[in-house]
Formats: sequence, structure tokens, C-alpha cells
Amino acid sequence: MSPLDDSSGIVRIGPNAITRIAEALNAARGSADDVFAAAGLGHYLVDPPETMVDERDVTALQRALRAKLDVEAAAFIAHDAGLRTGDYLLAHRIPKPAQRILKLLPSGPASGMLLKAVGKHAWTFSGSGHFSYTIGRPVRVRIEDCPLCRGSQADAPVCDFYRGAFERLFTTLVNRRTQVTETQCQAMGADACIFEMRWS
Repeated sequence: MSPLDDSSGIVRIGPNAITRIAEALNAARGSADDVFAAAGLGHYLVDPPETMVDERDVTALQRALRAKLDVEAAAFIAHDAGLRTGDYLLAHRIPKPAQRILKLLPSGPASGMLLKAVGKHAWTFSGSGHFSYTIGRPVRVRIEDCPLCRGSQADAPVCDFYRGAFERLFTTLVNRRTQVTETQCQAMGADACIFEMRWS
């Protein structure tokens, strides 16, 4: 399967990139209405998506989040939404036997197994972007043509949604002391967004 999952030519991303942002906004601010309205996506609050969504909607929502909130608030919301996405994946997408195996392995092999599995389904969150990774100290994930910051300019990394999701998965399955940092961001002019996972 690929992100081009229908005859329309629309590239699609999983609905967590929409629904978890709404949850995080509601939890922190009591409403998601203004951000979703600014993105032209108010219909998602009335009828939350349960299937893949147009990746352009995800890009628009991230832009609206940064436009309507200050930098720190937007980062907090996106990061929280990423954590919530990680929780969803752990509860519904990553088989419990696989989770038990990963937790028993040393951190290096566990990170390799986890990212190999993530890579097979990377199109569900990176859309038309290109996902790759390297295992080492640190572990690095690279997303080229990242849909979260596509067409944006910023003075600091802005892909906090991915940072939160990787943080939840790695601290739960690989090493509870994992710290995730976005070290490069296309919004800052880099050629790709790069996330580093480190643990002591």
C-alpha cells in the first residue's frame, strides 16, 4: 500500500495527525475551534476522521496552529498530540507480543526493530515525504519533504508532533530515559527534518 491510496491522486496521512491535535487543543485551551477554522478544517470537529486524510489538511492544520498560537504554545500542543498518537499506536497498532519483546531487548537492537517496523508504515504519517533512519548513538530519523513544516519558515524546529510520537514510542519500548530532539528542520532551511534519540 502507498499514500496514493485512491484514484484521485491525493496523498493521505493517518487521522491521528488531525484528531490528536483537536484533543490536545481541547485539553489545553478548552476549544479547538479557532485553530481548525483558520485551517479551513472545522468540519473535522463536527465529524472527526476515522480514515486517512489529505496530507494537505495536515500541513494546513500545522500552519494554523503556529499562526494562531505563540511559539511555545504551538510546540506544546503539537508535542502533546504526538504523545497522544504514540499512546494510540501502543494501544491499537503495535501488537502486545512485539512490545514485550522490544522491552526485553537491549536499547540498540530494540531501536532497530522498532524503526524497521515504523519504516514499513512510514507513509501513514509522512505521506509524500521520505522516511529513513540510522541506528547508532544517537539513533537518527530523517524525514525529507516533511508535511508538518512544508512551505513554512521558522527560527526553530517546529515538527513537535513527530518529536512527541517518537518520544512516547522510544521511552515505552526502547529506553525510558530516551530524549528526542529535532536537530534539523526544513522550516529553518535544512534539506530534511532530523530527529535524534539519545539515552544515558
